[in-house]
Amino acid sequence: MSEQEQPEPDAPAGGSDLTAKLFGTWDVSEIAYNDPSTERYLAVTPIAHTAGRHASKQFKKSELSVVERLANRLMQTEENTGKKQQTLKIIRDAFEIVNDRTEENPVQVLVTAVENAAPREETVRLKYGGISVPKAVDVAPQRRVDQALKFIAEGAHSASFKSPTSASEALASQLIGASNYDVQTYAINQKEEKERVAAAAR
Repeated sequence: MSEQEQPEPDAPAGGSDLTAKLFGTWDVSEIAYNDPSTERYLAVTPIAHTAGRHASKQFKKSELSVVERLANRLMQTEENTGKKQQTLKIIRDAFEIVNDRTEENPVQVLVTAVENAAPREETVRLKYGGISVPKAVDVAPQRRVDQALKFIAEGAHSASFKSPTSASEALASQLIGASNYDVQTYAINQKEEKERVAAAAR
């Protein structure tokens, strides 16, 4: 190969990926994190469906986009198991509602909501001679993110199940409420309850 035919060494391999947006709409390049402990476990990428490539690798889920992890968590009910495309449509519609109501990037709202809903303390049961004693323990950062996503998904499901409220509307309300640290929101309520029980078990 002559010198003229060789490719430029500094040319980016996938230039279009540098400006890719989540759902073709939302920019994920400038997300602000308020909690340094959970930052490395809150990955944000423009890819919302990786077809389970992480499933067999321990802790690989932390490299997944938090949007896909929310979708996976929303599918963990009897009626919605495996309906990934339907779940992503719910999230896409919820993001539109969040943007209309707050005029903020809904991905940023989701990250803030997860940070706010992540419990810092919980209880475990220790056995002393056949007697169970609750003991307060700190929560690992990865589990904090898992718990926050669980609370948000449960809140959205309970608000929309057998209710005139649509799933996307319920999810948007949960995200906005959690990002504003509204104690009336299911996710924040659950976090506060867990921490209250742990404080009593210190």
